[in-house]
Amino acid sequence: MQQQLSIFDPFDGMRFGNHICFSCGTTIPENQQITIFPAWLMEKYGFAHEPLRLLDQSVVTYQDLTIPCCANCQTQHLEPLEEKVKAAVEQGVSGLRALDQKLLFQWLGKMFYGTLITELIKEQNPLVRPEYAVSEQPKMLLKFQSFFRVLQSIRVPMEFPDFLPASIFVIDVDASAEPSRFEFRDELSTMMFSLRLDNALIVCCLLDNAMIKDAMRRVWEVIEHKQLQPIQAAEFSARVFYAAYLLNVIPDYLVRPVKPQDDHLVVDTLIDDVTNVIFNPWQHSAYAKLLATVWAKWGITQEDILRDPQEPMSMLFSPEGEFIEFPKIPGQEK
Repeated sequence: MQQQLSIFDPFDGMRFGNHICFSCGTTIPENQQITIFPAWLMEKYGFAHEPLRLLDQSVVTYQDLTIPCCANCQTQHLEPLEEKVKAAVEQGVSGLRALDQKLLFQWLGKMFYGTLITELIKEQNPLVRPEYAVSEQPKMLLKFQSFFRVLQSIRVPMEFPDFLPASIFVIDVDASAEPSRFEFRDELSTMMFSLRLDNALIVCCLLDNAMIKDAMRRVWEVIEHKQLQPIQAAEFSARVFYAAYLLNVIPDYLVRPVKPQDDHLVVDTLIDDVTNVIFNPWQHSAYAKLLATVWAKWGITQEDILRDPQEPMSMLFSPEGEFIEFPKIPGQEK
């Protein structure tokens, strides 16, 4: 039992490679790999052959993104997780919202961590010179180390007594004007990950102990049970991504001492909110720049958003704070 409760820390000595199982650290043949994005998801949304650009500017397809994984972790831990998430995805927004948030965190976290491992393994190649090498940024590595400690809950029975490591939002998007679709976006530095699966948009900060969700509670309470137009969903996603950019603390996770009879680990969390402010100040100009990138498909620019510098344009709420049921997109009014 004690062996079952042991945690693998690849960041201690930077033990990454195609011969090391990403989950447990077991030595495996280099060809023992699994796809980062599950085969069932790629088949359902038809994106296996779509291109994806990595930090070193190389371009791969989604099906080419693989990570080393031993047979035991694959059959005993990852496949059961995939089956549960697949069943939830089949039920759409309601299924994803009903799914245990810890499982959703593990599933999203596995894909995020897979892309991270890909970057770290590539950086070991002396011919690869990414502009911002992940392995050369101590603060980022500290975040990833904390994150992987709780992601080990995929393999190691683990209890989080009074917290969830992540902020997870499942948004209902009106997809009536759009075909079946998949969209993916991640940001390593802020631990952000989002997936669009038909009318369900999942937006997640994977390492904030739900502080972003708590900070956005008033907004989320208004829109949680509403169906958003795509432009509104893009705005909400931008708000979460920007909040993650402002987050100024890194949660730490401490495992309680293990007793011989224990069958799971109990993990507590610690946040230094005494010497650090939790969020840096919100700046309309920086937020508008980010919002403009996700609104570009609607032809809305940063200048449009900041027409009133004190009140950036919103498709979610009127200047009086009322939810906008049918937003009018500039230049597309009928």
